[in-house]
Formats: sequence, C-alpha cells, structure tokens
Amino acid sequence: MEGFSYTDIFATKGAEYLIIIAFLALLIPFSVILSRQAKITRQLRNAMGILSAGILKIPQGLFFSKNHTWAHLEKSGIASLGLDDLLLHLTGEVVFTKLRNPFESIQKGDMIAEINHQGKPLRIFSPLSGTIIRTNLVLQENPGLLNEDPYGEGWLYKIKPTNWVAETSSFMVADKATNWSKEELERFKDFLAVTMRKYAPESAMVILQDGGELSDHTLSSLPNEIWQDFQKEFLTP
Repeated sequence: MEGFSYTDIFATKGAEYLIIIAFLALLIPFSVILSRQAKITRQLRNAMGILSAGILKIPQGLFFSKNHTWAHLEKSGIASLGLDDLLLHLTGEVVFTKLRNPFESIQKGDMIAEINHQGKPLRIFSPLSGTIIRTNLVLQENPGLLNEDPYGEGWLYKIKPTNWVAETSSFMVADKATNWSKEELERFKDFLAVTMRKYAPESAMVILQDGGELSDHTLSSLPNEIWQDFQKEFLTP
C-alpha cells in the first residue's frame, strides 16, 4: 500500500521494550507473592511462639527496674508494682507463693514474692521502699492473668512509696525502657548459650536454628539449675 510502511519491532528497540514490559508483568505478581509469604511467615512464627523484641509489651509511662519489675505512680500517690513482660515470656505461666501482706513495710531490695513454675522458683525483689496498701490476691486464684495483662490487672502490689524520686532515678522509662528490653533479650541469649553448655546441652533445641531465635517460655523446659543462675544474673539486686 502506498504511503504505508511496516516496521518490524523485533528488529528495533521495540523488542527491548517488550522484554522489559514482560519482565515487569512477571515481577509485580512475584513481589506480591513474596510479600504475602513474608506476612504469612511472620504470622506462623508468632503462632509457633518465637520470642523476639517485637512481641514485648513496654508501656511508655512505666518505670522499669533492672531486676525486671516495674512501678507506676498514680495521681493518688499510690504506686503499683508488677513483673515485666520479658520475664513472663521467659518463664511462662507461674504460680505465686510468699506474697507479702497489707500494711507491711518493705525496703527496696526486700523479697516481696516468689514465683514458681513446676517446682522451679524465682524470688522477686521490691523496686521501691514503702508500705503495702493492697496485695493482688486474685493472682493466686488466676495466675494466668499475670501473663495476659502484666501491666494492668496483673499488678502485684499497691504501695505507699517513701522515697519515689531517689529510688526511681536509675529506672528506665519510654524509649530507654524499650531499648533496655531489647538488650536484655540479647543478654539472655548469651546467658543461655553458656548455661546450657554447663547444665543441659541436650536442651539446645530451645534456640531455633534459623537465626538463633528463642522459643517463647524458654525457661519453662529448662532445669532448676538454670533457673537459679538466671535468678543471680537477672533478678537479684
């Protein structure tokens, strides 16, 4: 036909454009699939009980001590005390013994409770000095509440503090508490590597092979000797 010209795009740059378009057409759904797989992997890891810093709850307004207790001063001047989420993720569900009674005076560093998992105890020490106003006896009947809501209904004591400002000066709060929890989790991994070689090399499976991540409730399956070393390293002032 006059005035009509035919161009073979496969003999020109058009072939390259087609290749690029075809590549993008394959890449986009592939990226979507990978994104979905990553999301599913994260969900599966959570379901399998992988302990990572991302699942730890660290309320920004609470004061955290280095012995894995927390304190919160209410408007009334009464302070709530409890156990932090990292400790509870490590131990799993525990029962309480040796709780202190209302109207008792306590000093910072005094033992205020003992938690126990299948006969393996850990002693808990007070982060503050003061007078106990209330003891959360509900935890004796429903210890699972502690793991479910450690910063709410899972509080241990209400106390009237006698030296709040001075005794909380070294505590962590907000971003500092978040970063400290991450560091503590890493420190626990190092601690576990040493203690398992010492006491229970057959329990090495508590550290997963992919990236050395921990299983949730790591301590629950480990022997009492490791719990006692954990007590000295992480809980005792």
